[in-house]
Amino acid sequence: MEEPIKPHQAERGQKTTLVGIAVNVGLVLIKGMAGWLGNSYALIADAMESATDIITSVFVWVGLRTAARAPDQNHPFGHGKAEPLAALVVSMALLAAAILIAIQSIENIQTPHKTPAPFTLIVLAVVVIVKEILFRRVAQVGAEVESSAVKADAWHHRSDAITSLTAFVGISIALIGGPGYESADDWAALLASAFIVYNAYHIFRPSFGEIMDEAPAGDWKRELETVAMAVPGVKGIEKYRVRKTGFEYFIDLHVQVAGELTVSQGHDIAHAVKDAILEAKPAVYDVLVHIEPV
Repeated sequence: MEEPIKPHQAERGQKTTLVGIAVNVGLVLIKGMAGWLGNSYALIADAMESATDIITSVFVWVGLRTAARAPDQNHPFGHGKAEPLAALVVSMALLAAAILIAIQSIENIQTPHKTPAPFTLIVLAVVVIVKEILFRRVAQVGAEVESSAVKADAWHHRSDAITSLTAFVGISIALIGGPGYESADDWAALLASAFIVYNAYHIFRPSFGEIMDEAPAGDWKRELETVAMAVPGVKGIEKYRVRKTGFEYFIDLHVQVAGELTVSQGHDIAHAVKDAILEAKPAVYDVLVHIEPV
């Protein structure tokens, strides 16, 4: 049986995701209770956002495990698409949470209620700090392992921090303003929903692009030319295609060689180009080299 693809990358992503799940379970309980006792819908909305964090993080964890599985007969290119699919689930969950928060916020704005309790500000300040630290850590891992799902999970933590920050501002205004400003935290929750929609798009766009085999970022043409041209017999690169699937990249490359070479010689050059690229670019899983005579 083949070994899983990039197991160390998948494992790192899974570990950070599990940490995020554990943190969010605690935050849901703390924020939900504080919002209920402190008469703050903004804080309750924040707890709801953290609850969606837990659900989507589970999807991310499953997506990472699936993406790390080795190719099989039914999936010859591997299971990497599960990883951006998990990121899409995160973006959809964020959008749903934003809509729910916005609807409830509008209802609360139209309904008189008590001013939030001052202690809710302490809870929110702690939440902002914790979530920002978690965002930075998860985002770092996501960038290092080149995982759209882990990056999406990180941005979900950032959206939670933004929600908490806007709630902090709204409750502060309600407390400072006094009578007549009771709904300030509801307006804050409504504003937070707009930030969440933005973050949902921020997650959706690159994940959808990866599923659609959009050309990955970076100067791949220059890098591939540099590596290929260093192989004896290569005259140039006619064209190339690069796509990302999960943690790996797949490359189709048309290499130009002298027309008088034998088939065997062209075949050897193609293998040398492939080996050189795989050595120079560890993230590349496979290279298909086509020989073009010139």
